Amino acid sequence: MTINIGVIGTGAIGEDHARRITQTLSGGKIVAVNDVNQEQARAVVDRLGLDAKVYESGLDLIKASDVDAILVCSWGPTHEEFVLAAVAAGKYVFCEKPLAVTAEGCLNIVKAEVAAGKRLVQVGFMRRYDKGYQMLKQAIDSNEIGEPLMMHCAHRNPTVPDRYVTSMAIVDTAIHELDALRWLLDDDYKSMQVVYPRRTKNRFEHLADPQILLIETLKGVRIDLEIFVNCQYGYDIQCSVVGEEGIANLPEPQSLLMRKGAKLYNEVLMDWKDRFIESYDIELQDFIRGCENDAVGGPSSWDGYAAAVAADAAVAAQESGQVEAVVMVERPAFYN
Repeated sequence: MTINIGVIGTGAIGEDHARRITQTLSGGKIVAVNDVNQEQARAVVDRLGLDAKVYESGLDLIKASDVDAILVCSWGPTHEEFVLAAVAAGKYVFCEKPLAVTAEGCLNIVKAEVAAGKRLVQVGFMRRYDKGYQMLKQAIDSNEIGEPLMMHCAHRNPTVPDRYVTSMAIVDTAIHELDALRWLLDDDYKSMQVVYPRRTKNRFEHLADPQILLIETLKGVRIDLEIFVNCQYGYDIQCSVVGEEGIANLPEPQSLLMRKGAKLYNEVLMDWKDRFIESYDIELQDFIRGCENDAVGGPSSWDGYAAAVAADAAVAAQESGQVEAVVMVERPAFYN
């Protein structure tokens, strides 16, 4: 069985997903593409040698009778409209983060999916598919280190472009941790606080960097998350879980140990795409299999909503300097 897929948004991530579905994964075929830049969409079709129709409208692509499933990889503010349209059409949809740019928008999708009575949406939180995070999850779930008490985490980028502003440290960068940590602990958040250490000389004047996000969960786990987006030395993701009987650390990405010039060292990755390239492959293969089996899994609309609420509280904490509560609506039984 082949799942005919339409891609909305053919920028960097959209083209990369189209490439992996065409060249790396099994069970899926790109039959339709759309982008606000029609020339870009056509260029992707040509570069990848796709037998795909270029649509002027993403909504028309969703309605197309030969399209079974949708990938939403467009600009964030368009996600809600396209995902809601896909749900209304009864089609499976994989949506890159954010599910919507507001918690209210995510909740609209949750309500639409509940009304449809079927899981149709998978959100692109790829950390859950990373082998290192899977190992960490297994250690926690199997009680190898006892009940988790604390987590120490870091999300570091070598540099960011000058359009990057302080709030993006939460909504663009730490949003992956906000999903992954909640998933690892099987716990929801109670509060967020942001504190600012001494600022790096490598930042832009309009950017507070680094930041430390302090999180408390409903079960009382305390999390500190360092967000440092101009660390210079590389792309570095760290996570350490302190339990009652031991500590579990996220494994380092596999790299060659070198001895050269009187030094012993490993190379550090510089690009997030290299760090999680396999995770992207696994998550999209999971989506295609879900479409084949008429039951998608992975991060849900509710997970997208939970991450959005947490991010809103964290941004409020950036601005207020206070501890901000994380307040969610009651989880529908549909997502239990």
